[in-house]
Amino acid sequence: MSARPPRVLLVSHYYPPHVGGIENVVRQEAEGLAARGADVTVLTSGPRSATTVEGGVRVVRIRAWNGAEERAGVPFPVFSPALAAAALRLSRRADVVHVHDCLYLSSWAAGLAARLTRTRRVHTQHVAVVDHPSGLVRAVQRAVYGTAGRFLLRGARSVFTLNASVAAFVRAHGARAERSHHLANGVDTELFRPAATGERAAARDRLGLPADRVLVLFVGRLVPKKGYDLLLAAHTPDAGYDLVFSGGGDAAALTGRPGVHHLGALPPEAVAEAYRACDVFALPSTAEGFPLTVQEAMASGLPVVTTDDPGYAPYGLDRDGVSLVARDVPALAAELRALAADPLRRARMGEYSRTYAQRAFTWESHVRTLLAHYRGDGGGR
Repeated sequence: MSARPPRVLLVSHYYPPHVGGIENVVRQEAEGLAARGADVTVLTSGPRSATTVEGGVRVVRIRAWNGAEERAGVPFPVFSPALAAAALRLSRRADVVHVHDCLYLSSWAAGLAARLTRTRRVHTQHVAVVDHPSGLVRAVQRAVYGTAGRFLLRGARSVFTLNASVAAFVRAHGARAERSHHLANGVDTELFRPAATGERAAARDRLGLPADRVLVLFVGRLVPKKGYDLLLAAHTPDAGYDLVFSGGGDAAALTGRPGVHHLGALPPEAVAEAYRACDVFALPSTAEGFPLTVQEAMASGLPVVTTDDPGYAPYGLDRDGVSLVARDVPALAAELRALAADPLRRARMGEYSRTYAQRAFTWESHVRTLLAHYRGDGGGR
């Protein structure tokens, strides 16, 4: 690749304004790359086909049916046949195709297009097989990873993962060890920041949250893999805290529960305000490693309670600064009760979170690493 800024095609099944972790990562990458001079196009889904320019990024949306997510909580857009032609056309003009995750039609189309056009391709794998309650969904995941997933992972010049568990998963599914690289997501530490004096009370008022309760925040889709149901089971009226949920999904499960508040799916600016309104962040998810919402919570200066996942190993977290607990109701209930009753411990953990985030989670470093791999001088030739 020449010394000029690269022409990059980023491929993601969703992109903002759709709310979710992968789409937020892709937007940050896209805008960060564009700010450094790259010519960036995003190929994604939408309710109708359209091409727009957003934040200096060309966004090509292909019409897709999203009923699987709307009806069953399965984020799998079914694209129109126009996807194949668009992927081929955009791959042909790109210097590098960067595919996010294996499971989606957009990933398969872009991977095949990059192969046909002989365009350098890199890959980010965010998760391994998700422990979905549906046996059919689990079986489909395994089948996809064993076929299209192997094709995508084996052919990528570089494969980026966020934690040790996913790193082992991609190597077991065809990624070459010398082409596999740990790459933490960044986080906007100006948007996601601790509450200033008086700001927490004002945020609670705007969001309709109680002023005099310890608030434990959950951010994510209301699906079992995220563990929202464990938080509900762990909470009792005398627990000493209220639960606050931000995210779309099975909102009916939250209705009528005392001490439970649902903010719905929020854009990033409003999510940042929700972090500033609350006292603790909890995410008892499974098979996610280090989700973006944990990074946002840490940048916001919140104490974090999350699942004790071996995937966290590359991050070197201090277990006194981040609470890594077993993914079961008794452990979760005990830890949240203890934190609710201990403001000094919450303050210490919150300070650790903010300091760690400012040191370890920068989008500038993330984008710089991507550019090195796009040029072929970051390893994984």
